Amino acid sequence: MDKAMIFFDIDGTLLDHQKNLPASAKQSIAALKQAGHEVAIATGRPPFFFEGLRKELGIDSFVSFNGQYVVYKGEEIFANPLDAASIEELTSFSAKRNHPLVYMNHHTMKSNIADHPAIEESLNSLKVHAPELDPLFHKDRDLYQTLLFCTEGEEKEYMESFTNIRFVRWHPSSVDVIPANGSKAVGISHLIKKLGFSIDQVYAFGDEKNDLEMLSQVGHGVAMGNAPQVVKDAANYVTKPVDEDGIEHGLKMVGLL
Repeated sequence: MDKAMIFFDIDGTLLDHQKNLPASAKQSIAALKQAGHEVAIATGRPPFFFEGLRKELGIDSFVSFNGQYVVYKGEEIFANPLDAASIEELTSFSAKRNHPLVYMNHHTMKSNIADHPAIEESLNSLKVHAPELDPLFHKDRDLYQTLLFCTEGEEKEYMESFTNIRFVRWHPSSVDVIPANGSKAVGISHLIKKLGFSIDQVYAFGDEKNDLEMLSQVGHGVAMGNAPQVVKDAANYVTKPVDEDGIEHGLKMVGLL
């Protein structure tokens, strides 16, 4: 068959709910690469959250920060930082509500509040340590994503107050903060344009609301069986859950294996 480009989300897609990589997923990706397909990761995580997984899978191309920082074989090809004035305003706005922030660039992350249970709880769910304190980290550097820590529903006030940044919940305690024009689909579009793939040659696997644009805008969107219904509705296909060999099943379903 013609060569394709396949994007995989990480949490709940490549990794199961215990953050383990199923053997069938690893074998499937190796088979895709051997067949000459391009394989990349598309995640809300920063690059330093999945270095080990990239190494294990032999993948060196990725769309990170929900589309804001894109790398192809080690080369940065797209960067879409948050508006500095908006982050300054968000810092003041969230402080008045006692909602912590974690600032992220492509190298590291720092928090503006020390030892907050919401930060620890949400990052522990990714098996990631809470960041060091640096309340001035957002000044004079590009940030590609910020984490806002608030309970479900509290982000509505932020959505109404900020027009050029976007709030996407990923955990009961935390929301991703990205540019309003950003999404995984936007990051993917820059990468496939560079490589000369048409949208019909592009496949994507995902399971959460930050995958909606990606699954609906690529040629072949595949939702995991563990995805909520709104994500399944956005996809062309629905495979088995991640812990039931969902990657392998989905690749066979679309004819790539």
